[in-house]
Formats: sequence, C-alpha cells, structure tokens
Amino acid sequence: MSVLAGIYGAGGMGRQALSIAMRRRREGRDKGLRLCVVDDHAEISAIDGVPVVSYERFVRTEASERRVCIAIADGRIRAGLDRRCLRDGVAPWTLVDPTAVVMDRVRLGAGGIVSPLAVLTVDLTAGRCLHANIHCSIEHDCRIGDYVTFGPGAKCNGNVVIEDHAYIGAGAMIRQGRPGAPMVIGRGAVVGMGAVVTRSVPDGVTVVGNPARPL
Repeated sequence: MSVLAGIYGAGGMGRQALSIAMRRRREGRDKGLRLCVVDDHAEISAIDGVPVVSYERFVRTEASERRVCIAIADGRIRAGLDRRCLRDGVAPWTLVDPTAVVMDRVRLGAGGIVSPLAVLTVDLTAGRCLHANIHCSIEHDCRIGDYVTFGPGAKCNGNVVIEDHAYIGAGAMIRQGRPGAPMVIGRGAVVGMGAVVTRSVPDGVTVVGNPARPL
C-alpha cells in the first residue's frame, strides 16, 4: 500500500501547499505519495485533479501510512488540528518549496510549510507547523515557537524570539535584537500588516503602524 499525503484545508494556503507538493513530485521528490486535500466543508470535489475528501474519509482510506500538512493560517486552529491528527496516528508532513532558501544549521519543526522564495538563513530554530509564506525572511539566531505564521513578505531580523501562536502580518518588519537580549514577540501576539516593530511585544497584544504600537 502507498503513502497517503493530505493537505489539510482547501483555502488559499491549502492550494498553495498543494502546488508545492505537486511541484516537488514533478521534480522527482516525494515519489509514490498519493495526494489529497482534506476539508470537511469544501464545496468542491477536486483541485487540479487532486481529490478533496473529508477528514473521516482520509483516516479511513487504506494506506500504509498517512501524512498531513496543515494549511490553516490561524495558529490555534492549526494546533488543534495537529493534536487531532496525532491522536489518530497521522504523521506531520513538512513541505519546503524547491525555490525556498534554507541555509545552514536551520532546525525546522515537523509539519511546516516553507513557501516559494522564502529565506531562512543560519543558526535558527522553528517549532512545529511553521507557516513561512512567500517572500518572507527569517534571519540568523532566531527562535520561532510552535504554530507561528509569517505573512507574505514579512521580515524578521536576527536575534528575535517569537513565541507560540504569534502571527506576523504581510510586509511587517521586526527590528534586530542583540545576543543575550533578543527582541521578543509574545505568545499569541499579532503584528499587523506592514508594521515596523522596534520593541518587544507582550503576549496576546496586537501592534500596528510605524513604529508599531498596541492597537
């Protein structure tokens, strides 16, 4: 039996993740995978010839192994779905686009999506189910928590700590920290689109503007 690999979510990020998976397969990576999209509320039956199935059907389909990449932008929802999949024996599936730049000593947690033209430089760690969207960059000596989302074009300079479930909006920029004194984006914090972050952001706070201030 073959490996069944699903993209969880038929929305925009799901279609993007599916495109990454299909590109990897065309280039000879991930051979032998049967692809599907998992979504309980989709109004379509297929995307680019790949079937869209319910989660129940996904876990009941005969396969030697099941993998899933969760393409849901909200980090808390992503975490809940991740726990559900783990409970049902579905392994996390990491998707890195062939055009992304992943440099040296990068430790990427399970189940992440690294989109086209994203850049992860050196000596950084990223937790479980990272979303690194198109054209975003994460610089050296950063520590990224679990279920963190970087929107398109977001820029994170070096020596930054981003805690679990944080959301970095499209085009946002986070100023560089210092060794031993990193900039910190707190757990569940939101950095608004285009914001320029010049100081640490507390847990759960939304900041916007240039310089970024609490909303």
